[in-house]
Order: sequence, then C-alpha cells, then structure tokens
Amino acid sequence: MPVPRLLVVLAVLALALSGAPAASAAPVVAPWAWPLPGVPGVTRPFAPPPTPYAAGHRGVDLAGAPGAPVLAAGAGTVAFAGLVAGRPVVSVEHPGGLRTTYEPVSPAVAAGQAVGPGTPLGELVTGHAGCPAAACLHWGLRRGGTYLDPLSLLRPPRVRLLPWD
Repeated sequence: MPVPRLLVVLAVLALALSGAPAASAAPVVAPWAWPLPGVPGVTRPFAPPPTPYAAGHRGVDLAGAPGAPVLAAGAGTVAFAGLVAGRPVVSVEHPGGLRTTYEPVSPAVAAGQAVGPGTPLGELVTGHAGCPAAACLHWGLRRGGTYLDPLSLLRPPRVRLLPWD
C-alpha cells in the first residue's frame, strides 16, 4: 500500500524539520556565501563560450565599492594571490576540484593560507573594464578546465521525491 508509506515518510520529515536545535548545537555555516558583503547586484552575468577558446564571460561581475572587503565564497586554500597580466587576483582551491577566482582584489592573504566562507581575502579595487558601478568584482568558478557559473554555488539544490515502486 503506497499511501501508508507516503504518510510515514511525510510524518518523519515533519518531525525532523519541526524539532528545535539543541542548546549546545554549533551554528550552521552555509557552505557557500556571496564574495561581497550583503547581496550585491550582478552587473554582467555568466556567459560561457561555445568552445574553449571562443569569446565569452567566464564569471559574473558584481557591483561593489572601492575598498569593500572581498570574502572567500567557501572553505578552501588560497592557491594564488598576486598579479595576472597587471591585475590583482586571488584564487581559492575548494574541495571537489573547484576553484574560485576574485579580481581586481588587493590581496590580504597568501598562497597556502586556509580560508572559510566569509574570510576576508583583500579589498576590492577599481579598474574592472566595463564596470557600470564604482567598482566591480569579477567572480569566477572552474572545475578543472571547465568554467561554471559561480552563482550556481548560492542556489539551493533541487530536491525531488521519487516513487518507491
């Protein structure tokens, strides 16, 4: 009888979701967070190139203010902090083969340093081409050589219920 199973599953889920956390429970830290304080506006979205060497926008541009703290989007290890083609860049390696990049950032971290979500990486500086705000952060995400939309890190996973039969 599928109906009683469904009712049992729903009852278990309701009990699990309605329970109050224990007083000694540690605060839950989200695995991913915005790399700028608050919820910044997206001034230019991710636009993957049709082929690896074609034109595209391999990240998102976020509106900010000069001197704003740039924060690690997730836990990992700083892989690079320095200049790339004359622009200040910080990149962070994350578990699962992910790497986030942040540009232009005056770094306050060094390669090899462990960071968590919200750890300051440096300060946002001006100079990102095409930025319509006082300053823009170019935030990128890669897995290996494949560029991904960094905003996907902030979206909750899709949960689907499947039949037991």
